[in-house]
Amino acid sequence: MLSQADNDTLTQVGPGTTMGELMRQYWIPAIMSSELEGPDSDPVRVRLLGEDLIAFRDTNGSVGIVDNYCPHRRASLFFGRNEESGLRCVYHGWKFDVNGDCVDMPSEPAESNFKDKVKIKAYRCEERNGIVWTYMGPRETPPALSNLEANMRPDRDYTVSTILRNCNWMQALEGDIDTAHLGFLHLGSADPKALVPGSTDYYTVNVRHPKYNVMDTDYGVTYAAFRPAEEDSTYWRFANYLLPFYTQIPTGKLGLMVRFRAWVPIDDTHTMFWSVNATAPEVQGGGRRTDKNGKLVGGSAGQTDYLPNQTGWLGRWNLAADAGNDYKIDREAQKKNEIYTGITGIFLQDQAVTESMGAIGDRSQEHLGTSDSMIIKSRRRALNAARALQEGITPPGVDDPKVFSVRTGDVILPKGVDWLEGTAHLREAFVEHPQLMPKS
Repeated sequence: MLSQADNDTLTQVGPGTTMGELMRQYWIPAIMSSELEGPDSDPVRVRLLGEDLIAFRDTNGSVGIVDNYCPHRRASLFFGRNEESGLRCVYHGWKFDVNGDCVDMPSEPAESNFKDKVKIKAYRCEERNGIVWTYMGPRETPPALSNLEANMRPDRDYTVSTILRNCNWMQALEGDIDTAHLGFLHLGSADPKALVPGSTDYYTVNVRHPKYNVMDTDYGVTYAAFRPAEEDSTYWRFANYLLPFYTQIPTGKLGLMVRFRAWVPIDDTHTMFWSVNATAPEVQGGGRRTDKNGKLVGGSAGQTDYLPNQTGWLGRWNLAADAGNDYKIDREAQKKNEIYTGITGIFLQDQAVTESMGAIGDRSQEHLGTSDSMIIKSRRRALNAARALQEGITPPGVDDPKVFSVRTGDVILPKGVDWLEGTAHLREAFVEHPQLMPKS
């Protein structure tokens, strides 16, 4: 468990907070490029780390992320006119470019130089493969974007998606680094006898209590959960927590998965989930799980159904199944053990349980076991990095983007093979392993 003070430190992300200042040292995925359709398209409300911001694409195609409030009389720039390389407040016509400079002030006399003295808060933006990244930190010259491989490989089957989750960022993220829940929340109704022998799901369900190796790394924390495979081998499942809010989950062959997920705090009680995937189609996994007869394992089917996007601060990428309709739980399917949770969809099952903890889970009331070792160490890693920043120590990876060049996944190793030495070549990103590809 955490003390209430530590829990507050971990979960509060606004300006001036310990964790919020840590996150501001890194580039942050802010909005999908597709949400700013083209030059002079409609502005979009974006809340990040508790700050209300407006994103817009100017006449030249450049993206700006600026303060919601015009510095004149504090009217919202969401209602602004996006025109002629700037966003113009409709109240008195003050106009700002993507750098936050006031470029026109028609309400003042032509000879006035007042506009040259006014600037709005604006964050640096950079687009890379469908994502608008923003830097909200203090450096005049921002660090380089992290080498997150999936965002650098549009040559593969590249996808980006987002979903709003109505809870604090860390409890949302923790589901990704908790491998023990897979055998219950997602596969609880599965009978190992019905699963494909030698498959990862078979090993997971056959032994639902894995053992763990957990280790700090230069990018965050990694775990290797292991279970018996065959008589002479062990099934290993690797995942990563990458500072400040990234995960890499193990739903495919180690060495082939090119994917990361981000849990970006909108504010203390809402999170925008990002899934960025450049894994080759023939090796993707984790969304639809089948038994040895090709039948879907209970609850794994179903596409992600969204509500139409609205223009409010929390109006983007909301799911149709939510707390208001109990995530469309099917109690009959639950009673018959057709679906362990009664909720259809891997992601939605995670959504339900993490949101059910409350907007900010009370970690002072937890009772953690050995299966929580990755969660314990990841919380401590984030807290230590945030507190070290207060002492002037640069957070991990900020000035060395290459440390984020890693992969995760599953692997079978002969008994006795060291888990680090036996997988080092497979966990390295930007390396192809065609010998691991499934045979057609």
